[in-house]
Amino acid sequence: MRAAVKAQTLPPLNRAWLGFYGLASLPLLLLAMLFATLLLLSPAKAETITCAGKNLLAEMQAKDPKKYADVLAEAAKIPNGKGTFWKVEKSGLQTSYLLGTMHLTDPRVLDMPKGASAAFASARIVVVESDEILNEKKAAAGLLAKPELTMFTDGTTISSLLGKQDAARLAEGLKAHGIALTLVDRMKPWMIASFVSLPACEMQRKATGVSFLDKKIAEDAVAGGKQLVGLETMQQQLQAMNDLPVKFHLKALIDTLDLGKRMDDITATMLDLYASGDIGMIVPMLSATTADTGGSASDYAAFEQRIVTDRNHVMAARSASSFARGGVFMAVGALHLPGKEGVIALLRDEGYTVTPVP
Repeated sequence: MRAAVKAQTLPPLNRAWLGFYGLASLPLLLLAMLFATLLLLSPAKAETITCAGKNLLAEMQAKDPKKYADVLAEAAKIPNGKGTFWKVEKSGLQTSYLLGTMHLTDPRVLDMPKGASAAFASARIVVVESDEILNEKKAAAGLLAKPELTMFTDGTTISSLLGKQDAARLAEGLKAHGIALTLVDRMKPWMIASFVSLPACEMQRKATGVSFLDKKIAEDAVAGGKQLVGLETMQQQLQAMNDLPVKFHLKALIDTLDLGKRMDDITATMLDLYASGDIGMIVPMLSATTADTGGSASDYAAFEQRIVTDRNHVMAARSASSFARGGVFMAVGALHLPGKEGVIALLRDEGYTVTPVP
């Protein structure tokens, strides 16, 4: 069982989906810290950058109806794949709520679903992936104790792990983002892949201090005197990424860079799906739009198990004491919600009635 689609049902994958998958499920604190670090190497331009990108599913529907129908069919197999905002109820407890997020500052994300603001206002307890997001400097200082989570500490470099051709592709791709390979050569490749998957407009908004949704929710909770509960530490989040093979992450980084401007299209499509509540279509869409002989279903299975499914169980277990008190507003990456082992299903296993808020 998996948190989304069973990997064996998918066509071969281009590992570039890893970066886009992160916008809805990768550790939010990781993305915030990574952005703050690489912004120094690739500063945002002064002029306003307009968000670009077209909806690839709309294009697919017009040009390849069968492929589009296949995406719809895969999405239909995913339990709890429709809706980003859910009511969590149990007899004798104040109603709680569960919100799926994207770790972005896009206005469509920051504008929470109908009823979410009122639910947040009534909540006594706010649960997020990591409360360390409110003090990034302190969290970064904590990483000094385990530098191997973010950097190669044994003399290894990204360049030394690649052949000449792939190293050249990587250098050229990073150059297009204003980053010199020599400056990030000792950084773990998945950190760079997460950064280069972000659209320029998102980078600019974050550079001006706009908080992405998860961080804004945490900030508002503290400002409103609510109890704030974090489910993971930064070290735990980074360890999940480090548990996957370096070769896998290297290929994912190069594949992401190879997509070029197509990244904006995929991000735009993800945002449209999120805004419509069709989170169950995100993974099938990524599979259909980044399909390539360079990947495999086993890559996706390993990534999904460690980054999504394992963490779903952690989130459900560590939020249990909060939900048992009632009056909770919990916000986690949207792709942690659906599936047979998604957070929604796990809450139901604990006796809660979980229903989408219309």
